[in-house]
Amino acid sequence: MKQVIFFLFILAYAKTMAQTAVTSKNNNPVFKGWYADPEGIIFDKTYWIYPTFSAPYADQVFLDAFSSKDLTNWTKHSRILDTTGVKWAKRAIWAPSIIKNKNKYFLFFGANDIQNDQEMGGIGVAVASKPEGPYKDYLGKPLVDKFHNGAQPIDQFVFRDKDGQCYLIYGGWKHCNIAKLKPDFTGFVPFKDQTIFKEITPENYVEGPFMFIKNNKYYFMWSEGGWTGPDYCVAYAIADSPMGPFKRIGKILEQDPKIAVGAGHHSVIKVPDSDTYYIVYHRRPLTETHANSRETCVEEMHFDENGFIKPIVITNEGVKPHIIK
Repeated sequence: MKQVIFFLFILAYAKTMAQTAVTSKNNNPVFKGWYADPEGIIFDKTYWIYPTFSAPYADQVFLDAFSSKDLTNWTKHSRILDTTGVKWAKRAIWAPSIIKNKNKYFLFFGANDIQNDQEMGGIGVAVASKPEGPYKDYLGKPLVDKFHNGAQPIDQFVFRDKDGQCYLIYGGWKHCNIAKLKPDFTGFVPFKDQTIFKEITPENYVEGPFMFIKNNKYYFMWSEGGWTGPDYCVAYAIADSPMGPFKRIGKILEQDPKIAVGAGHHSVIKVPDSDTYYIVYHRRPLTETHANSRETCVEEMHFDENGFIKPIVITNEGVKPHIIK
């Protein structure tokens, strides 16, 4: 009898240790490999992350995607878009942004890293019938291929407003533009003053814009600092309209010299029918010095009683499993 009791005790202890091991598992980075500029989104109760494949430009010529039912176990979907299928994209592609529209999935991306209006490249659009692709070039040319208001045509984000109107928010080189997309995403609708691109650049903006709505307020977020350095970070502003004006409130995501550096270029996931928000971002491990050694991580994002975003603590533990109901 004593042997049976001892055996049952050992089984119970082993089960407890196994459960402890699961709950204490480090979930950051959320998947293996060097990936940056992640856009997180939910499609059909599934979490998706669309990141940049972080590599030298000669190798950064495709995009992978990752899906998860619980925000912890991820499935890789390889090469959902490749520059071999985008005739005008000859150099790197990066910073994807995705939106579902009329049962199609539209993936916006930057390509070629153009430095002036004479070079071919800019912001493109690809389309697929499933979130995992494969994606095909939608326009056969860039959607934006020139510098407007000083903004390099990179770091695109597609924002859907409460009335269903979709906007393209984008820009590098410390300038950010907003433009109204046509319903079919083939071009733009002029604003009332007949302009196409309006500048909404807040103080200290560098790149990586993102926008979401909470309590009828427009939260505009962006990256500051240099992406290759430890000072890369995320700041934000709040306004009553997607047009702003956006007055910078402060930083909410930055390096922790004990955890990682270069924390930035993010996105935000809101879990449906809940007040749970996650920030998806990239960072550089302390063991790495190469600019492209960036990994994708997730933390929970919280707000204070006034609606301001609380500073985010970057961790190795990441977030707990969360299945969408």
